[in-house]
Amino acid sequence: MSKLEALPGGELRRSRLPSGWAPIELLKHLSYVELRWLEWGFEGRDVADPFADGRDGRWYVAADETLTELVAGLSAQAVRTRAIVESHDLADVGQPGDRWDGDDPPALERILFHLIQEYARHVGHLDIVSELAGGQTGE
Repeated sequence: MSKLEALPGGELRRSRLPSGWAPIELLKHLSYVELRWLEWGFEGRDVADPFADGRDGRWYVAADETLTELVAGLSAQAVRTRAIVESHDLADVGQPGDRWDGDDPPALERILFHLIQEYARHVGHLDIVSELAGGQTGE
């Protein structure tokens, strides 16, 4: 979170890439990625709006959502994610449901592999955006 907090003024909600996403939107997206894959998907829980991180085909953060709130949201999601991971074996298969669009649900191991790939990709994106914005670079 330090790279987000260290961004120069105005850069948190500004896009520097042709795809149009802003750093604060990426943060919210990561919370919802975990929610979709682990709570809604793997555990088959009812989730009111599993795609609330998007609007009109893009990531979305309302003007009144703050970095502090979104960091707290990601931290709370991490607690739920940890509880799910710790209470299952890696070979356990997820629950059938809407998340899988009729496909067989994957094992927890496959879901976690996907989440590692997603985080690695997006953290790399954030490194690039931070550097372009004149923010923090490196570890």
